[in-house]
Amino acid sequence: MLLEDVPKLGKRGEIMEVSDGYARNYLFPRNLAVEATNGYIKHIEENKKTEEKRKQSIKEQSEEILEKLKDVTVVIKVKAGEKGKLFGAVTSQDIASKIEEMVGIQFDKTWFEEKVNLKEVGTYMVKIKLPQGVKGEIKVELIPEK
Repeated sequence: MLLEDVPKLGKRGEIMEVSDGYARNYLFPRNLAVEATNGYIKHIEENKKTEEKRKQSIKEQSEEILEKLKDVTVVIKVKAGEKGKLFGAVTSQDIASKIEEMVGIQFDKTWFEEKVNLKEVGTYMVKIKLPQGVKGEIKVELIPEK
């Protein structure tokens, strides 16, 4: 049973049949594989089940976050010139901080699908990609300070 991905052989967790010499002289000393005993196979299956439950839990949390954000318009007051140009730019970090402040949920700046660099007053739809592939859009509105 492979403990790591081995090029031209297989991926981690797969049970492969190899010659005794290859296993004994290459795979076992480098901790790339172990002998597939019944106990070890059960252990790996239990780990896979636990990992699947963890991933499902993360996906459910991501979907909850997306549902909360669909109904919210993230309003950010910015300093802007007469024609709506900002002094500086609004980035993903600014939007993530505002989401945490408004909604009260932890929001990571890496969850934005594209680089965010807003430079004018207006309303924008920003694409997000939450953990476990949950995708959506949030509405961001930049308004000038008075």
